[in-house]
This record gives sequence, structure tokens and C-alpha cells, in this order.
Amino acid sequence: MNFKELLGAFRQGTATAKSHMKNLIEMAAVDGNFDSVEYELLRSIAKRNGISESQLKEIKQNPDQIKFEVPADAKEKFEQLYDLVHMMSIDKSIHAEEMKLSRIFAVKFGYKRELVNELVATIQGNIENGQNVQEAMKRSARLLV
Repeated sequence: MNFKELLGAFRQGTATAKSHMKNLIEMAAVDGNFDSVEYELLRSIAKRNGISESQLKEIKQNPDQIKFEVPADAKEKFEQLYDLVHMMSIDKSIHAEEMKLSRIFAVKFGYKRELVNELVATIQGNIENGQNVQEAMKRSARLLV
């Protein structure tokens, strides 16, 4: 891989991470209540994705500046969906709009529409039982076609 390809991959990763932060902010806010436990999860995920606090604030203030990006790799798609379901359920109160949005994201990520309800429920159950993303991915493998 030459420098130009490497730079392109880095930019793609940054764009995907920013898109992911925008999606998480949308998930946290869709029920009309963006609380502190959701914000702490958002900050943690942002840090893991190399997004600074100032970049996070910029994304939150100007979401229209961030283009939706579908992760290129299957593992990253699942990790992002896991994070979205985690954001939906972190406050222990799942609003109908949050559930609807999680299903929309799953379909946008390319998961089969007829398996999305079961996939989201499986991820949610794994989160509630304390399983990490790798364990949840293993348990969801048959739905990831």
C-alpha cells in the first residue's frame, strides 16, 4: 500500500468514525432525553475511535456537516451496530423511536431486513448479560449473513 492509499484509508476511517459519532448522538437524542449516562458512553466510544472532545462537540453542533458512512468491513459494521444498541439501552429505558432507529441503522449497514429484529434483540440481550462485542458477534453469527 502506497502513501496515497494509506492516507485515503485513514481519511475513510476518520469519516466512518465521525459518521458513527453522529449516529450515536442521533440515537441518544431520539427519545428527547440525552442524559449523562448516554453522554459518558458517547465520550468513551469517541475516545476509542480517536475522536477528541472538541471534535465530538463539533459533530453534535453541526451534524449536517457529517455524511453517513457505511463501514467497509463486516467487523466494524457489527461493532457500530453493537454501540448503537448499547446507546439505546444504556439508560435502561428503551423508547420505541430508539428501537426503530436501531433497526434502520441495521438495514443501512446491509443486514437482512427479515433478520434485523432478531439481530437487535440478540445484541441487546448480550449487552444486558455483560458480553463484550466479540462475544456478541459470535452469538449473532448466524444472523450476520
